[in-house]
Amino acid sequence: MADETKKSVVVVGAGVIGASIALELQRRGLAVTLIDKGEPGRGTSFGNMASIALDFAAGSGPSTWKKIPGWLLDPEGPVWLRPSYAARMLPWFLRFLAAGRPSRLREIEDAGMSLSHRALGDFREMLQAIGAPELMTEEGCLAIYETEAEFAADRAHLAMMQRCGLEFEVLSNGAIQYYEPALSPAIARAVLLADNKSIRDPYKLVVKLADAAMAAGAAFVSGTVRNIERKGDGTAVVLLEDGRRIEAGSVVLAAGVHTRFLAEKLGEPIPLETERGYHTQIMKPGISMRYSVIWPHRAFMVTPTAGGIRVGGNVELAGLDAAPDFRRPRVLVRHAQRALPGLKVEEATEWMGHRPALPDTIPIISPSAKMPGVFYATGHGHLGLTFSATTALVIADMVTGVKPSVDITPFRIDRY
Repeated sequence: MADETKKSVVVVGAGVIGASIALELQRRGLAVTLIDKGEPGRGTSFGNMASIALDFAAGSGPSTWKKIPGWLLDPEGPVWLRPSYAARMLPWFLRFLAAGRPSRLREIEDAGMSLSHRALGDFREMLQAIGAPELMTEEGCLAIYETEAEFAADRAHLAMMQRCGLEFEVLSNGAIQYYEPALSPAIARAVLLADNKSIRDPYKLVVKLADAAMAAGAAFVSGTVRNIERKGDGTAVVLLEDGRRIEAGSVVLAAGVHTRFLAEKLGEPIPLETERGYHTQIMKPGISMRYSVIWPHRAFMVTPTAGGIRVGGNVELAGLDAAPDFRRPRVLVRHAQRALPGLKVEEATEWMGHRPALPDTIPIISPSAKMPGVFYATGHGHLGLTFSATTALVIADMVTGVKPSVDITPFRIDRY
């Protein structure tokens, strides 16, 4: 019985990160219990923008501090900080600005790209493992720029992609409409990111991952984790709010922004905040699209997914408890209609979710620095879907004692 417990793992969180990890651990012969307070895929992963985005971009830069007043004042800007939450965000913002120092920025970009370089291949292998390669499209993504000034403002990001070996093609005028006829002729420039793929239905993906893990022998438990303790023999005990206790050899914390509460109880607080993101799912858009479209200047995306067209992105900083402000997705739809003049909004639903965001943009993929046998996989921000398969492989390596093929030093939990 003791040997069986040592070979068991509890994964807390059944979003795309947790479900991917549960599947990979189960495939490696461990006995997995996946825990979530809701159904798999019904949290933040339900409403993501369905994008495998390899063009990693750090959130902060040397001139970011100049933009903060505009974020506070512009209710239609790409980042909206609710004034009532500003004081609470101050420590996080100071770390965010520090991450934009030129020396630190290069380190962050290199760390993010170490995951990006593997992400597409790892994702394809994961889809093959669950027998669902058709869930990924083979079309790419178009980053659009309404003016030459917008394009010039993004040159540093394009230079980073070039430095890191990411392929892209700059388009102008009629070439843009050749790739995506629904786009406005007023768009001055676009960048074709051929390797940035889309998922046909991100919720269906998470369900398939969880189902595959359970078909291989994993168990699913519905409940809220209250704490984790360690017995004298080294066994971890996962304590649920309703009093249940689950013993395991290892525990993986992949509960998105809620991971911060468990980390605090383990004595290793992490600066994990929620970037509230919104989307509008339009089932009768009046147009068809081959490519996903991202507008960097306005920080939103339009993706054909889940049987319609999804408009989403942007960032609202207001914490976990504030009520959704559905003016945000309506602003994004107006911007989308500027880029896609034929876009209609019929049979549409609105949604809000909580991206787990760290001030230096790169995730925590790390063993605990306080409790042996506990591992973290959180803080992926906008790239949870993109990095899910790679994160699963790295965590499974660490849990099973294999040296990860990615240098995990930049992603350690005690880097703050």
